[in-house]
Amino acid sequence: MPSLCRDCCSLHQAQLEKCPSCRSHRIVFHTELDAMNIAHIDCDAFYAAIHKRDDLSLANKPVIVGGGQRGVVATACYLARASGVKSAMPMFQALKLCPDAVVLKPNMELYSQVGREVRETCLELTPMVEATSIDEAYLDLSGTERLHKAKPAVVLAKLAKKIETEIGITISIGLASNKFLAKTASDMDKPRGFYVLSKADVPQILWPRDIGFLHGVGPATVRSFAKAGYNKIGDIANADVKKLVMQFGDLGLRMHRLANGEDNRSLEHHAKRKSISSETTFMKDIGDFDELWEILQNIGVKLARIARQKSLAGNTVSLKLKASNRRNITRQVTLFEPTQTGKTMLEAIKPLLQNEIAAGPFRLIGLGLHDLVDEIEADKGDLLGNNNSKDLALEKAIDTLYAKFGKNALTTSRKMGKENDK
Repeated sequence: MPSLCRDCCSLHQAQLEKCPSCRSHRIVFHTELDAMNIAHIDCDAFYAAIHKRDDLSLANKPVIVGGGQRGVVATACYLARASGVKSAMPMFQALKLCPDAVVLKPNMELYSQVGREVRETCLELTPMVEATSIDEAYLDLSGTERLHKAKPAVVLAKLAKKIETEIGITISIGLASNKFLAKTASDMDKPRGFYVLSKADVPQILWPRDIGFLHGVGPATVRSFAKAGYNKIGDIANADVKKLVMQFGDLGLRMHRLANGEDNRSLEHHAKRKSISSETTFMKDIGDFDELWEILQNIGVKLARIARQKSLAGNTVSLKLKASNRRNITRQVTLFEPTQTGKTMLEAIKPLLQNEIAAGPFRLIGLGLHDLVDEIEADKGDLLGNNNSKDLALEKAIDTLYAKFGKNALTTSRKMGKENDK
């Protein structure tokens, strides 16, 4: 079993407890260690770590970054976290838990500068770097072994040492075969961690955990699945996929894939537009579902056409509502595959509108398409027999008619029915 020393960055073809080269005990080993090439790096307690780097008097003190007008915790060092302090926690609550903490105001200019330094260091290793936030990024090290004359695991260990030595902060690394597993792995051994997670590890490592452990799964989703009897990740992984789709739609299929460690997303290493949207504000508040649905259908047709014009497709659809009391309501659903068809978007969003109709009447309604990718990935169909490619071909044909004869060339059957009733 290959072993990697994280101190001297030597790779050995045997499972070791101590490095034979430098005698270090900071060893990571895994059967697939030298075959993995997708990594997720996460800077440890990023904001607080920078302040501790720049002020050595803070080294052994709990530090909380936050406050200001919002009065919440932006981040906390690990000493403060040991007392129960968490990001987004109200400051008064954080100080009750950790009364000795040093509270510092955020310095976004400084954080951005350090974030750029980390990204530039990553880009020295591979052009395939997808920054997901100021302190997180995915790296694809496929095909770099000849360049670096080292396995990706070794290159990543050297990266961690370089960032720690030259930039003065620490990172945690997750190494896997896809983005989902890499992100999961980077959270397993923080701070200053290096964790390897393969698909073969999923039954042992992930299945016994609660559903909320899955990256991107929030409390509302956890409650929905719990009501249906799914409490552990393994419950979803071993469930009948068709039953999950019947119960939860595209979300059920997505959760089944994640629970089994499957993720076919590639890295987006160029800056791309992340979302497109369209919305309408009414002259008079509307609370009738049928009236709102007709308006939303028109928005969906428009949004899908914009996506096709820009050669984009989206993985997530969102519904935006503004109630008469000006309360904003935003709901979203992740699709089985990227789409640029109005039909797919509207089918996914209709149940969300039905669930929120009681909160009306509304003064605004809108639709958004997010997590955008190139259109080549869109509407290929799924294993349940949904042939989204036919829907896409039909809507593209309608685009051609509109371009040739104008937007009045076609009308909906509902509108035609109204005209015939007159």
